[in-house]
Amino acid sequence: MLRPLAVILSVISATSAFAIAPVDTSNQLIISVRDQKLVLLRNGSKVATYPVSTSMFGLGDAWGRMTTPLGYLAVEKKIGDNVPVGAVFHKRRLTGEVLQPDAPGRDPITTRIIWLRGLEAQNAHAFQRCIYIHGTPEEKKIGRPASYGCIRMKSKDVAELYNQVPLGAVVQIIPDQLPKMEKAKPRREMSGGVVAANVTPQPPPQIAATNAANVTRQAPPQIAATKAANVTRQPPPQTTATKAANVTPEPPPQISATTLAMPPSSSLTVEQMRTAGALAGARRKAKLATNKRL
Repeated sequence: MLRPLAVILSVISATSAFAIAPVDTSNQLIISVRDQKLVLLRNGSKVATYPVSTSMFGLGDAWGRMTTPLGYLAVEKKIGDNVPVGAVFHKRRLTGEVLQPDAPGRDPITTRIIWLRGLEAQNAHAFQRCIYIHGTPEEKKIGRPASYGCIRMKSKDVAELYNQVPLGAVVQIIPDQLPKMEKAKPRREMSGGVVAANVTPQPPPQIAATNAANVTRQAPPQIAATKAANVTRQPPPQTTATKAANVTPEPPPQISATTLAMPPSSSLTVEQMRTAGALAGARRKAKLATNKRL
């Protein structure tokens, strides 16, 4: 069972005078021995989860047992600012070596050291026992108990965690599974450099075009051409040429020889006058030819 942190802090008020780093309850680490995982919380929301290794010798805070203590602790010291990932420490001092993950035959402390102090009677010896959260080259063993009492992490993971955990951050080591926690909402950068709070964003107001897309479309008014297409078509009015084509043609008037011999009158058409003139000329030529034969 997880105990309220406020109750634990009230119990350790007498020992706070000896603490160097004040307790920071807004940043918290929970380490599950059963899950072999560490979760980083900020203001109660989950920020990140990492695999770890606790002690292969079990749990407790007894001297010389190399066990992992349980309960509430705090980050007392941080060692290893900006050192290379994989750098080797011996008695919290850099040796100058840098090891790659799973380097054979070596099991030193590497990369970063996050030194813990106990806040309860059940972990009161943690600082003197040098209980750290630290990196290790034996990364293939991460995820199962393999340490000598400390909390081991992959080098890249402990370097990332180191930058996010301040001095005084609360660390709780529990034997049970990690509790279910809400993941932290991403922070949004607002205009003017102000960081917005973790508030669920509201949808922007819909513009006219969006509203129009969600409304049942109305049929456009029919124009005159559309209405005309739906009406029984009426035959177009016949022109004079069309009417003339549909009327039985009348035979042209018969022109008698007497009429053709008569001088042209204003009632005759130009074509009739030309025809009459041609016939009259032909008759005169025929008459002259007959007179010559006689």
